[in-house]
Amino acid sequence: MDWITEHKLPFGEAMEDFVDLLVDHGGAVFDAISETLDTLIHGLTEGLLWIHPVALILAFTAAAWLWHRRWGMPVFTIVAFGLIWNLGYWEDTMATLSLVLYATVICIAVGVPLGIFTAHRNWMYRFLQPVLDLMQTIPPFVYLIPTLTLFGLGVVPGVISTVIFAIAAPIRLTYLGISEVPKELLEAGRSFGCTHRQLLFKVELPAAMSSIAAGITQCIMLSLSMVVIAALVGADGLGVPVVRALNTVDIAKGFEAGLAIVLLAIWLDRFFKQRDKTAG
Repeated sequence: MDWITEHKLPFGEAMEDFVDLLVDHGGAVFDAISETLDTLIHGLTEGLLWIHPVALILAFTAAAWLWHRRWGMPVFTIVAFGLIWNLGYWEDTMATLSLVLYATVICIAVGVPLGIFTAHRNWMYRFLQPVLDLMQTIPPFVYLIPTLTLFGLGVVPGVISTVIFAIAAPIRLTYLGISEVPKELLEAGRSFGCTHRQLLFKVELPAAMSSIAAGITQCIMLSLSMVVIAALVGADGLGVPVVRALNTVDIAKGFEAGLAIVLLAIWLDRFFKQRDKTAG
């Protein structure tokens, strides 16, 4: 039966040739993308680090109160970020926060419009669905290799890989939310003479907002799950001490860095959840 493996289909070689083609003919484009993203991410990180931790914690606390109008979230903000600062992971946390925010912004900017588009054209979603399944089921290390080849070492391949891994959530949940808008609402909007644009912004998006918001929070959680993997290709953040702890079997450092990731994940999840309209 060796003849079967001796005549294997050249899937791997085809992908390698495709990546080589991109490098040969689009190197300048990928370099520009890499430099731009690197500048933006490091600029945000440096801006956050320029602010004193006490002032930033107070700003996060005020934002949590203004958005949620409940005391639980501001109190948790002070405790979580205070503990992160005390453990000595403030700089790594700000780097991780920058990476996650930029990855989430890219996912929203691409995923939400694409989800709306596919909800209005089911044939497009049927075409896109296996691609989304592939993006979420292939181990992240696999597509970390071509992104590393295209963008080089640093935070950028980590961000791109994070986007590939996380973007399926806002696409799927936006599609689901728009698709499940009651037909009665759509008919009522049309009967009042709404244009397609007005129908989208005044009927469909408000009705689907809870689903879209769930897609965004899920995207944030998926982005945070890539923090350690991104550290393997040179990205700064909380993944770095985790990798170092793994290499040196340092249980204390690994637990502390993991705790910082958990606290940041909980805070982001709670902060970006839809505001409870009964609050306040």
